[in-house]
Amino acid sequence: MEFKISKDFIIEVEQLIQSKNDRQLELLLNDLHHADIAEILDELDFDEATYIFKILDSEKTAEILLELDEDLRENILSRLSPKEIAEELDELETNDAADIIAELSQSKKEEVISELQDVEHAKDIVELLRYDEDTAGGIMHKELVKVNENWNVLTCVKQMRIQAENISRVHSIYVVDDEDRLKGRLSLKDLLTTSTKTPISDVYITKLNFVKVDDEDVEVARIMQKYDLEAIPVVDEMGRLVGRITIDDIVDVIKDEADKDYQLAAGISQDVEADDSVIELTKARLPWLVLALLGGFISVTLLEGFQDAMSVYRELFFFTPLIAAMAGNVGVQSSAIIVQGLANQTITGSLWNRLVKEVSLSLLNGFILGTILLLGSHLLLGVSYEIGLTVTISLMSVIIIASLIGTFIPLLLDKFGIDPALATGPFITTSNDICGILIYFSIAKLILGF
Repeated sequence: MEFKISKDFIIEVEQLIQSKNDRQLELLLNDLHHADIAEILDELDFDEATYIFKILDSEKTAEILLELDEDLRENILSRLSPKEIAEELDELETNDAADIIAELSQSKKEEVISELQDVEHAKDIVELLRYDEDTAGGIMHKELVKVNENWNVLTCVKQMRIQAENISRVHSIYVVDDEDRLKGRLSLKDLLTTSTKTPISDVYITKLNFVKVDDEDVEVARIMQKYDLEAIPVVDEMGRLVGRITIDDIVDVIKDEADKDYQLAAGISQDVEADDSVIELTKARLPWLVLALLGGFISVTLLEGFQDAMSVYRELFFFTPLIAAMAGNVGVQSSAIIVQGLANQTITGSLWNRLVKEVSLSLLNGFILGTILLLGSHLLLGVSYEIGLTVTISLMSVIIIASLIGTFIPLLLDKFGIDPALATGPFITTSNDICGILIYFSIAKLILGF
């Protein structure tokens, strides 16, 4: 059952901190999950959070570190000595420890690494720091279970017991040769049902998925999602087994990527959070707002060019927001489907076939919406059929053009290596608003003859 943090609970924690009742505070918190304690620390001020952090056992606080808000974690780490930080990192798996060290200053990184008690652990962490954080090498664990293809089953079992002591969960058993090159994987069922003298080379499975250290993390996520994997091995340029990536790391990658795409779609050009400073939030939002403002200026200029027509046919003016809104909505719908397909790599077939399909869909939607608009404008608003027909034809044309723009732009951005998620934000909305107004009044001019 999920633990719910109440206001009374926070007050009780604060009172225990003020009274320096460390023993009672430990008893109160020790049975809680580290994620729940992290939430409690987020509710306290920095001094209180640091106090709790120092009285709890390192095995507990190491996990709490990973769950903390970045600002709070940075503040707590700044109040800990290099030796105290090293004690926390000794309790963590290599990739988690590397992530925390990466947040420190260069001088403090070196001090913390020098204080690590486990030399092999320190060596693995330093190796992980070499890789870019958005690559397979940057998110992999060094902890894994591997056996040599030349061993027999009995030797494998003995070695696996030794290796598994430092691993929280064993997903797979990997098979390597004398040079540590990845050869395959070992089924636990085969290991349990095979004679102890049987060579591993006779029973291991040669077919398995793997990624290279320089592969992008989103590509790793795609592969693991496609093949429904709980873990995947990572090899270096020579094919040597250097680590593994587990599903919990990939969940974080998928979440981060979704957050980034959502922000791009909303017109936020940088990775920001609600608690960031006003300056940081302004820098992230302002570029696209400026773009929208420029688009608005262009729309005003276009409307100004048709002011004579609006003085004769006043009804045209009242339908302008409708046309612009429909253009933006249709464009966003089309681009969202394409962007999702590009992200999942499900876009197949030629561009021409896709555009033909989009035009067919737009014609059907445009016909239905146009019919509703024609009847509604005449029956409810009393607009003449001549004006109603003009608006209807304009709406159908705008829907077709907007859907084509929404389809073509993300494909074009993807071709040039630009994140196509940009095409679901203000960029596509603004461009379709402008095109919608231009198409609307151009068709009105042809039909009404002004």
